[in-house]
Amino acid sequence: MDLKLPAEGGLESYRLVGEPVAQGTYSPASSRLAFAAAHVVADPLGDNSPGAPAVIDWEHTLEFRRHLWSLGLSVAEAMDTAQRGMGLDWQATQELIRRSAAEAPDGRIAVGVGTDQLTGGGSSLDVVIAAYEEQLAVAEDVGAQPIMMASRALCAAAQSPDDYRKVYDRLLSQSSRPVILHWLGPMFDPALEGYWGSGSFDSAVDTVVELINDNVDHVDGIKISLLDASKEVALRNRLPEGVRLYTGDDFNYPELIRGDGERHSDALLGIFAAIAPAAAAALSALDRGDLDEYERVFAPTVPLARQIFSAPTYYYKTGIAFLAWLNGFQPGFTMVGGLQTGRSLPHLADTFRLADQAGVLTNPELAVDRFRQLLRVGGIDA
Repeated sequence: MDLKLPAEGGLESYRLVGEPVAQGTYSPASSRLAFAAAHVVADPLGDNSPGAPAVIDWEHTLEFRRHLWSLGLSVAEAMDTAQRGMGLDWQATQELIRRSAAEAPDGRIAVGVGTDQLTGGGSSLDVVIAAYEEQLAVAEDVGAQPIMMASRALCAAAQSPDDYRKVYDRLLSQSSRPVILHWLGPMFDPALEGYWGSGSFDSAVDTVVELINDNVDHVDGIKISLLDASKEVALRNRLPEGVRLYTGDDFNYPELIRGDGERHSDALLGIFAAIAPAAAAALSALDRGDLDEYERVFAPTVPLARQIFSAPTYYYKTGIAFLAWLNGFQPGFTMVGGLQTGRSLPHLADTFRLADQAGVLTNPELAVDRFRQLLRVGGIDA
C-alpha cells in the first residue's frame, strides 16, 4: 500500500513496509509486572473543548482496556496518559476509576491518586493532604492499588523535603495496601520542577530513599519518569529488597526492563498503550528467556516511542490517541480538552511511518484509510 505523506514542507510517496505484530491473547508476564497507562476516548458528540468538563465515550474507553487486559497487560488507570490535569477533571476521573475497576480481571489495575481537584493556587499542606485522602478513598472503595501521583499543589506548597515527608508519611500510613509512588519529571509537567524539595537529582533521591526505607511495608514500588536511564538505575540500585522500580522511561524501556543481570525494572508506561501487541510479545519472549526475540520485537518500537514522547513531551497523549484511532479503537481522532491539536500534521505523519515500521498498525488498510481522511481534513488531497 502506498500513500502520500507530509515531508519537508511537501508530500512524498510512502509505501508501508511493516509486518504487524501477531495478534492474540497472552497471559500476564511471569518475570515482570507490566502496566500500560491507558488514555480516555472523548465522546465525539460531547463538548470537549478546552476548559470544558470531560465528556467520555465510555464504550470505547472500556473496550480499549479490555484489549490491554487480553494481551496480559495490567492497566494503570487515571494517570497522566488519561489527561489528568490536561482535560480530565476529577468528577470524570472518579467515574473512570469505578467503571474500569469494575471490569478489571484478577485485580489487574492500579489507579492514580492525586490532588487535581484543587484548581486554585495557594493550597496549604493540610489542604493537599485532604485532597490526596479524598482520592485515596476512591481507590480504597474500588479495591484498586493506589498510585500516589506527583502533585502540582504539593510542589507549589512545599518549602523543603520535610514538607514532602509530612504529606507522604501521613498518606502511606493510611493506605490498606502498599502503594506505588510516582516521580514525574518536568518534561512531562513543568509544574513539577524541583519535586521532592530539591532541583538536585542526588538530593531528591536521598529524600525518596529515606521515605521508602521508613515506610517500606507501605510501598510496593516507585515509578520514575525522567527519560534518563542512568538516573533510573541509580535509584533502582538504592531501593530496599522487595521494593520495585517501575520504569516510566518511554525512551529506554527495553534495556531497563531487561535489566543488568542483578536488577531490573518492572513497567508502568504510557507507550505500552500504543505498542501493546509488541509489548506483550516481547515480555512473553523474556519469560521464555529468548532475549534475541525480546530485542527484535522491542527495537523498532523505540524510534516510535521517542517520536511520540518528543518535546514538548506532555503532548505525548495526542500520539497515543492517534494510534488508537488508526487501529480502530475509537471512532474519531478527538480528545478531551481538544488535545488532538497538540501535534502538527507533519509530526503525526512521522508517527504513522514509525508505527508502520514498528509493526503496531494492526490493520494497515484501516490505518491508511483513516490517515487519508485526516489529510483531507487538513486540506491535502493525497
